[in-house]
Amino acid sequence: MSAFLLRRALPVSARAFSTSSRASTFAKITLVGRLGDSPEVVPTSTGSEILRYNVATNSGPRDNQKTNWFRVTSFTPEGPQRDFIAGLEKGTLVYVEGSAEMNQYTDSEGKPRTALSIVQQRLDVLARKPKE
Repeated sequence: MSAFLLRRALPVSARAFSTSSRASTFAKITLVGRLGDSPEVVPTSTGSEILRYNVATNSGPRDNQKTNWFRVTSFTPEGPQRDFIAGLEKGTLVYVEGSAEMNQYTDSEGKPRTALSIVQQRLDVLARKPKE
C-alpha cells in the first residue's frame, strides 16, 4: 500500500487532548508504604468523625535510605469499611490514592510552614504487618 493511502486511512479527528474550556485542575498522589501507626478516628468540630493515619515511604540505597512521611485523612463514613481501616496495624503495607493539596499555616513559634494534605480516595492493603 502506498504512503498516500496509509495517511488517508488514519482518522483525522483523533486528538489526545480536550478542547473543553471547563477543564478543572487537581492534584492526585499515589503512595505505597507502611502505616506509621494504627489509623485513629478523630471527631471534627461539626460532630462528624474522620480517620487519620501516616504512611511512610523509603527511597535510596539501603545504607543511606531516606524516609518520607505523609499524613492522610479519610472521610469514609461509619460502617464496616471504616472499621476495617481503623483496625489496620502499624507496619501494614498499603496502597493509597488521594487528592493532594498544599496548605500554609503558622506554627506555635510563629514561623510560617507548608504542609501537604492528602485526602484518601482509595486504600488497598498489600501486605499485613510483618511478624517480629
